[in-house]
Amino acid sequence: MFHYYENYLLEAVGLSMGLLLMAFVIGTMRRSSLNARYAVLWLGAGTVLLSLSVYRPLLDYIATAIGIKYPPSLLFLVAFVFLLFIVLHYSLVLSSHRDSIRRLAQSVALLEEELRSRHKEPND
Repeated sequence: MFHYYENYLLEAVGLSMGLLLMAFVIGTMRRSSLNARYAVLWLGAGTVLLSLSVYRPLLDYIATAIGIKYPPSLLFLVAFVFLLFIVLHYSLVLSSHRDSIRRLAQSVALLEEELRSRHKEPND
């Protein structure tokens, strides 16, 4: 009987976490706090979590196919993989922004130096 209750509890937790994640992402997109390009990753994670939580036979089938003995642990694996991809994506974005900021700072420094040199020259 406990095993039966555990399955429903797991489904309820997975379903509520997926819905909360998706509601939060959509809410932040509506307030323009989160760019749609980044929201796609989070919405994808929420969709997969919801799908595996609601359709339990799919979770069982995939877990069995890849050799996982306890199917609910597949939810943690999927969440972990999504988080790894999201962290990798943000690392790439941060690296790109860092390079852009460095180039921008160099351009500003060159423009400031040019402006200083023009102020030092006597006007004709």
